[in-house]
Amino acid sequence: MATSVIGYPRIGKLRELKFAIEGYFKGDKSQNELLDLAQSLRKTHWQDQKQSNIRYISSNDFSFYDAVLDTACLLNIIPKRYQQLGLAELDQYFAMARGYQGDKGDVHALAMKKWFNTNYHYLVPEIEEDTEIKLVGKKPFNEYLEAKQLGIDTKPVIIGPLTLLKLAKRPKGQTYQTYVAAVVKAYQDILHNFAQLGASLVQIDEPILVTDLTQQDIQCFENIYQTLLADKQVKVLLQTYFGDIRDCYQQVINLPFDAIGLDFVEGKLTLDLVKKQGFPQDKLLFAGVVNGKNIWRNNYAKTLALLEQIQSITQNIVINTSCSLLHVPYTLQNETKLTIAQKAYFTFAQEKLQELAELGELVTQKNPKQHANYQSNQTLFTREREGTNQTIRDKVAALTAQDFVRLPVFTEREALQKQALKLPLLPTTTIGSFPQTSDVRLNRAKFKKGEITLEQYTTFNQQKIADCITLQEKIGLDVLVHGEFERNDMVEYFGESLNGFVFTEKAWVQSYGTRCVKPPIIWGDISRSKPITVAYSQYAQSLTDKPVKGMLTGPVTILNWSFPREDISYKDSVFQIGLAIADEVLDLEKAGINIIQIDEAALKEKLPLRKADWHSEYLDWAIPAFRLVHRKVKPTTQIHTHMCYSEFDDIIKEIDDMDADVISFEASRSNLSLIDVLKANHFKTEVGPGVYDIHSPRVPSVDEIRQVIEKLLAKIDKSKLWINPDCGLKTRGESEVIASLTNLVKATQDVRLEL
Repeated sequence: MATSVIGYPRIGKLRELKFAIEGYFKGDKSQNELLDLAQSLRKTHWQDQKQSNIRYISSNDFSFYDAVLDTACLLNIIPKRYQQLGLAELDQYFAMARGYQGDKGDVHALAMKKWFNTNYHYLVPEIEEDTEIKLVGKKPFNEYLEAKQLGIDTKPVIIGPLTLLKLAKRPKGQTYQTYVAAVVKAYQDILHNFAQLGASLVQIDEPILVTDLTQQDIQCFENIYQTLLADKQVKVLLQTYFGDIRDCYQQVINLPFDAIGLDFVEGKLTLDLVKKQGFPQDKLLFAGVVNGKNIWRNNYAKTLALLEQIQSITQNIVINTSCSLLHVPYTLQNETKLTIAQKAYFTFAQEKLQELAELGELVTQKNPKQHANYQSNQTLFTREREGTNQTIRDKVAALTAQDFVRLPVFTEREALQKQALKLPLLPTTTIGSFPQTSDVRLNRAKFKKGEITLEQYTTFNQQKIADCITLQEKIGLDVLVHGEFERNDMVEYFGESLNGFVFTEKAWVQSYGTRCVKPPIIWGDISRSKPITVAYSQYAQSLTDKPVKGMLTGPVTILNWSFPREDISYKDSVFQIGLAIADEVLDLEKAGINIIQIDEAALKEKLPLRKADWHSEYLDWAIPAFRLVHRKVKPTTQIHTHMCYSEFDDIIKEIDDMDADVISFEASRSNLSLIDVLKANHFKTEVGPGVYDIHSPRVPSVDEIRQVIEKLLAKIDKSKLWINPDCGLKTRGESEVIASLTNLVKATQDVRLEL
């Protein structure tokens, strides 16, 4: 049976693309060197898939930064502020992604948001009043020809018109329907070009179809594709992922697509839809049965049973990934520390190619259960895996409603904390991490390799902490942090100190642009055997009279930014983690840390894409999990949390219900739009909206930050407003951090004087 991959990781086996792009930013690599490296990676990706007998291999799934940004540039959706810089095409592209500050001008980056329910971030296309949407780029066509010259006939991939329009920012007062005609014409030109080049199938991705759609959305979808497919000269695959298309299944199968891709992993109703409403016999069904988001080996017995049910409805099946493999690491080949027994349970992108091939073979066998691949696979799912801790399971089972309530209530705590902490109006702080310079990374690497002792490693970190405290006092910040020089990653660091996790060496996954993360794997039941952060936090506090925040990662983020177990519920996993972090919170408090930040950067990541499922499947355990962590602290201990790039408008009341004392969040890239939502919902928690974007290399001026603060004060009570950057400073350079924070404090002091 034919097999297909929706998309493939683009960063390379060892993050070659990341380092090449960063080298280009620094001027260490020329544009030609960067382009040559990219071409080499694409060649490797295509050839690996061809060698695994993947029939439908994607092209144009490669990107220097983001596929949505690529599509915007392809269609001339480029705001004037970037065009006016007069930069070369690639540099203009990177200016849109990261901002630009130089001799050509000073511009902010495009807004950045979470890609549906993943930890990947996309750049938000920005349509202006006079934007002329039309096909202007050549990237998809060049990459298709590139593969063709290697003897590989690919299916070019493009983000679909409805998804693009619904994700894009539009001029005030305009609906996305305003731009449908222009976008359809551009996509007609795209299909025409691919037909001219000889493409046999074009994949159009419409993940927006798995979200809640209005009748107007569905009608618009039909109108778009009735027009687009009316005189198509090339076959078209409509690809969906991250859920089911219950709102528009009938409309989809009635349209003249040649193939339809459905997600049978996250799509709860996908099989029922196919069973009850049928599937056209003149179309190919690309059945997403290999999980593209998690790293656990596919259970062949379950998948073959599923495929058998699908085959009872249609024989025209292609075995597909559930989504792009962008969301899993590249390969297990570089993992030398995982045991053979552990490796047997995991498949990364390259190994999933083998799974596809084996499933494609097994499904055609008369007696697949007699096949060696089937039998070796099933041994994994019949034997008991190590890592069970009955004590922890019993603790979770014994939790009652009272275990999720903090007393006294917020208003009483707020007054006590202001009296105890004696902070000035508009307290200034940072989100937690300071730049991880090369010497910091080298110190950590030497310790891991056993080249230095624990004492040497600790002494180095203490010196860095001392320097960081001195710097923050010099700048004039009010609430300090220790800098997190001992931490490789905000989740991995905690996972390494908790029982129940296993760790990889090179299993990097792209989060955005050149930012990659290495998620730990939740292997067994979670528990804490000793304090994790107390020693460094206590040391930092001993160096200053100003409060130093204890910095922790919250249970939901640890779950969401790890590869979760599939043998127990997310709820049970997150409560196990919550109990472990709760112990750490109390130990910090005993050590004299009076402000503790429990980051929930990934709170929204596993929020179901359909509102009907929000509470029952997620919020009813995710919000209580945070309260479980801080329920026992003293009233005078101030609990902070932080949230990253996402859209929180619809769950702002639930966020308030986390019962933190202060919340900081990204606001700079979204033009402070969340502030209106906070005001409309009478948000009780004190807030620290990010006043500048740390993901851009530009340094905001004093006047720029001052204007932001004044905008915030127009809508937030001055007694509830904190001033901080929008995220941690780990990835930034020291000089720009010092300049930006200096300007932040100066702007705040100026506003305080006026107040």
